[in-house]
Amino acid sequence: MRTLGEWLAFIERQHPKTIALGLERVARVYQRMRVELRCPVITVAGTNGKGSCCAMLEAMLRAGGYKTGLYTSPHLERYNERVRIAGAEASDDALCASFEAVEAARGEIALTYFEYGTLAALWLFARERIEAAVLEVGLGGRLDAVNIVEADCAVLTSVGIDHVDYLGADRESIGREKAGIFRAGRPAVIAEPNAPSSVLRAPGMHYLLGRDFGYVDERSQWTYWGRAGKRSGLAHPALRGAMQLRNAAAAMCALDCLREKLPLEMQAVRRGLAEVTLPARFQVLPGRPQIILDVAHNPEAAKILADNLLASGYAPQSIAVCGMLRDKDIAGVLAAVAPRVTRWHLATLSGPRAASADELAPHVHGEVERFATPALAFAAALKRAHENDKIVVFGSFLTVGEVLGWLKNNKTSKH
Repeated sequence: MRTLGEWLAFIERQHPKTIALGLERVARVYQRMRVELRCPVITVAGTNGKGSCCAMLEAMLRAGGYKTGLYTSPHLERYNERVRIAGAEASDDALCASFEAVEAARGEIALTYFEYGTLAALWLFARERIEAAVLEVGLGGRLDAVNIVEADCAVLTSVGIDHVDYLGADRESIGREKAGIFRAGRPAVIAEPNAPSSVLRAPGMHYLLGRDFGYVDERSQWTYWGRAGKRSGLAHPALRGAMQLRNAAAAMCALDCLREKLPLEMQAVRRGLAEVTLPARFQVLPGRPQIILDVAHNPEAAKILADNLLASGYAPQSIAVCGMLRDKDIAGVLAAVAPRVTRWHLATLSGPRAASADELAPHVHGEVERFATPALAFAAALKRAHENDKIVVFGSFLTVGEVLGWLKNNKTSKH
């Protein structure tokens, strides 16, 4: 019997490419597995905000008493984070059983790591007889493995420039790929306020932000409005950052669209928004100096991070701990955050796609130090920072995940 670690090492070797978009291989294995989800499915795509939207959907549905299945990627520290059933991470044993089921069905078909994981999650959801599935697209939409499932409602949170090697270099091309999760005759919630025409031409019953649903920020509370009516006096979502109202409105619109299949009382909506958690989305850790974790890794997300840093108040020194992948817009991301940073601790990530600290350095100015790992960069930042300073960790899930691991293993008096 393989352990979870052995399974993950095995599935990593089963396809020559890390990313190989296309539904043919994964659909054939899915059919062989005879997996059937007998519940409403909400599929969420977007350059940014999809993780937050998925977390809010799960939280509201769980508060309403539904047994949920949530599939997200990538993970920060443990693979188990990707598959949640009734709010709990799937166990090692459950994941091993699901990988075994995929392996038994795939035969001669080579699957990527993500395709393998998607099939395993769907198999587990079917076995656990969940009552609502929330699926986060991994990359794009049209050719992403998640799209083998016909969504009852699709959500598009945003369209920005990212993954240009796979999705195209402009918003029209990227929008076309992301809108590939839409289905004719089924609701498609579009939370991107400036949606490309490729999205607006896609099939489905479109619900547009500002036209069919929206929100009003009233400082201490907010109002959601949609075709099902207005909900006033809502507390702000537990997730920090100005963009979270847009994500919350998109999630509420999706639930409005499915209210006949998944009826929810207002009390469940309020409780879900109040209790939702999602690490590393402008996550501010308790203690001094202030430590902020954010997985921002494209220019749009980096701009939001910079805005949130500005709104979070003055600090004498703001130290950025940053590591990135080489296939990201490194210059664009670092330029967006630069006005909020006084000192850079640049880290080299591991793996074939990783950028080195030396590759990041030409894109920043001022005080710069380079480190072999994000953990070393963060430890040095913590040593240098005074209690009124800020340390912001960003650039990649890998960067934030390694720092989270370091924090758990190195409890300090300050944190």
